[in-house]
Amino acid sequence: MACGNPSGSLPRGTASAQLDAAFESYLKAVTDSAEDLHSVMVLQHGKVLEEKFFVPDTAHILNSVSKTFTSTAVGFAISEGLLNLEDKIVDLFPESVPEEPQPYLADITIRNLLTMNSGHGTDPTYAIRSGEADWVRGFMEWPIEYEPGTCYCYNSLGTYVLSAAVQKVTGQKVVDYLDTRLWQPLGIEKPFWQESPAGINTGGWGLYLHTESLVRMGLTLLNGGKYNGKQVIPASWVTEMSKAQVPSVNAGINERKMKELLAENPDIPFFNPTLSDWVQGYGYQMWRCRHNAFRADGANGQYIIVIPEKDAVVVTTAHIQNMQQEINLIWEHILPAL
Repeated sequence: MACGNPSGSLPRGTASAQLDAAFESYLKAVTDSAEDLHSVMVLQHGKVLEEKFFVPDTAHILNSVSKTFTSTAVGFAISEGLLNLEDKIVDLFPESVPEEPQPYLADITIRNLLTMNSGHGTDPTYAIRSGEADWVRGFMEWPIEYEPGTCYCYNSLGTYVLSAAVQKVTGQKVVDYLDTRLWQPLGIEKPFWQESPAGINTGGWGLYLHTESLVRMGLTLLNGGKYNGKQVIPASWVTEMSKAQVPSVNAGINERKMKELLAENPDIPFFNPTLSDWVQGYGYQMWRCRHNAFRADGANGQYIIVIPEKDAVVVTTAHIQNMQQEINLIWEHILPAL
């Protein structure tokens, strides 16, 4: 399942004494916290300044970092006139529409899928992907409890539907569609991406890449879609992907409810915007962070963290359950030294 090493290598630079010391402090904190960190790379001003690999440098499972690459494919398809943010999924997949469609199904758009605002109150992913049935139809049949566009609910199967939409309008799997548009311009060998029983890249998960390949993507996002001076991803799409499109609070916990919870217990980390990187807003398959940063984010500690104010990117691969603790150590140790 591993792809080959990325062609070429990003330029390396010499870190300041302050950053060297901060990085050593960070690594010690990782050890003291018993974090199962697999790799970390820190890039600033276009050069890798710090890196550490705890496991062999093979292509790593990215989990939901995959979503950012699916969103990128959607952006390409939109720029080429093949998709539109307001396209309805029932129009894209008429063959998967249930015989008795539920209310609101006809209203779900590509934009709703990108922002996790399909109207579902719970994530259907694990229930649907465990079967051999049509996953798009399973998505359409899952209970829609809210008007699309009004309620955030993290929904990996929605990203699968985005992948299916790209394949439907381009005739190519997302991993193939991105080959000449993203992988080759960034010097990345076409990677492995898991597929559904229908032969569609899973979209919301299942992509494998090397750590340095993630840094290349982070650098491209940092530079408004440019890599090596060439516009690779449309700049307008990077702007839309990376800004807060919707509040990122769980379904059923709107902003009023969140304020009530914080009034009762202001120290709830997950809901406190001064403590949590999960309530800063959600873009197009990317998260906003504290410190005016944004990130691609995958379960068990996979991160592409882009910090525009520092002209920096921090990438990690890992198997860490407490992802807030993981990012806290980056903010505490690395950020001040950049």
